[in-house]
Amino acid sequence: MNGNLMIKSVVENDMCIGCGLCAAQCKSDAIQMKMNQFGFYTANVDDSYAIGEEIVNVCPFNPNPEGKVKTENEIAALFLNQADKNHKKIGRYINTYAGYSIKHRPTSSSGGIATYTLIELMRRGEIQHVISVKAGSNTAHYEYMVSSSIDEITNAAKTKYYPVTLADALKTVTKLNGKIAIVGVACFIKAIRLAQVHDPIFNDKVGFLIGIICGGVKSAFFAEYLSSKTGVTVDEFTHPEFRIKDINSTASDYSYGCVDKDENQKTIKMRLVGDMWGTGLFKANACDYCDDVTTELADLSLGDAWLEPYSTDGRGTSVLVTRSNLAEDIIKAGMANGELVIDDLPEERFLASQQGSFNHRHDGLAYRIKVGKTPLNAIPPKRFTHTSLSPLLKIIHRLRMATRQNSLLVWANGKDSQVFDHQMQRNLYWLKFFTRANHYQRAIIRRLKKVLSK
Repeated sequence: MNGNLMIKSVVENDMCIGCGLCAAQCKSDAIQMKMNQFGFYTANVDDSYAIGEEIVNVCPFNPNPEGKVKTENEIAALFLNQADKNHKKIGRYINTYAGYSIKHRPTSSSGGIATYTLIELMRRGEIQHVISVKAGSNTAHYEYMVSSSIDEITNAAKTKYYPVTLADALKTVTKLNGKIAIVGVACFIKAIRLAQVHDPIFNDKVGFLIGIICGGVKSAFFAEYLSSKTGVTVDEFTHPEFRIKDINSTASDYSYGCVDKDENQKTIKMRLVGDMWGTGLFKANACDYCDDVTTELADLSLGDAWLEPYSTDGRGTSVLVTRSNLAEDIIKAGMANGELVIDDLPEERFLASQQGSFNHRHDGLAYRIKVGKTPLNAIPPKRFTHTSLSPLLKIIHRLRMATRQNSLLVWANGKDSQVFDHQMQRNLYWLKFFTRANHYQRAIIRRLKKVLSK
């Protein structure tokens, strides 16, 4: 398959995640990143230009990767050989922690560790620039931008559940003096590593990668829906903010906020909206075929500490996975000088903090590959393809796939949250029903095991 056809196959089969590495690596404008009808960035290819293999090879969802670099396992062996531990679900790593930055926690979505680390990297001279997501124009809301000072890094804090692409920001890399750090979710980090494999000049520019543990890339529809729930129409909201903490409540009790046309901020508690993650609402199809839960290819992986006692603290706490000596040294130094409050987190506790994602992304992967509408020849090589599910879990995974797809179709046809909620009611009811039944079943099995073990 030539480069043009491969990229088109990825796009047409809803496997393009919009990272934009193909466009960034292309020396012309033959590949443009544009938002499609369902609110995702995808690659648009000019047929008059022959896309070469060097560009195809950076696609994280290339169904036919070149040579021995097939999965995250082989890529990690190239870049993370300082990590002395290796777990099939966590990847290569040095240590796992939970904690926060005293200074940056109040202005961050979680523990402020990403901001702290990036500032330390710049202070040490390890990097001179950071590419991360910042507020863009009112139409784009958010976009990847270059920060070249500590003040600019600080202004880029907080999580943004909004589609972005690296294409434009990475095209400036060769013009920047010094090394860069990049912040991204798993598929973006994989694309960057692939570009490092195939482009020595780009490889020399990358000094550090921070991976954000991701529950799935959301469509622009997600922000539109939440804004509509606050009472602001989709064509009038600006400044969407996805993680407004309630420091007097729990970590999960956060709000969404946006600004209306009269410059008034409108907010809504996410618990009033309902489950937006386990249901797969507004999620990209490609995310259902991603088996990298912990951003395995980053120097430092960060996520929310969804386990006790951290989850009861509304100020936010991060889980951390260090995968390079530099990442480990920054965290250890921050602990020693009192700037970071960090607990050692045993491996099994870290796994528990992301258990829901492991259950969906790993345990259900083989079944989704089997019954999903995505053609088998469009799916890259995967590592967790020998799992089996109970009949009840098979129903749940089918319902999740249908809910994900229907949410995009319904919102595209009428962007009003009340209409959407009504039309999605049946999907969500049955998904909730069978999910609850599965919880009861697991609880009964656990009790039986305890009785039989006595």
